[in-house]
Amino acid sequence: MESRSRPRFAYRSRIAALALMHRIPSFATSPDFAGEGGLLAYGASRRRLFIRSAYYVKRILEGARASDLPVEQPTRVELWINVRTAKALKLVVPTTLLAQADQIIE
Repeated sequence: MESRSRPRFAYRSRIAALALMHRIPSFATSPDFAGEGGLLAYGASRRRLFIRSAYYVKRILEGARASDLPVEQPTRVELWINVRTAKALKLVVPTTLLAQADQIIE
């Protein structure tokens, strides 16, 4: 789903609601998706990505050339599990998975 006027993540609550209505387990790479009603999310925190990008903006404003700056990838990912959605879909989330989750939404 793509729109020229709104980014895809603007539709995450609608996507989560439609998936739940049609009894489809939903997954996303944005941790916020589970907070919107998705079953689970596994990915880098957008907040941390934005904070890290500020470092690059600062370096460029100080005169560094963008081509001289290293390319980075997130080193930490978060796992969010929405237990309410799992119960609504009649899914059992293993306790080992719950133990590894960064955030559990009940």
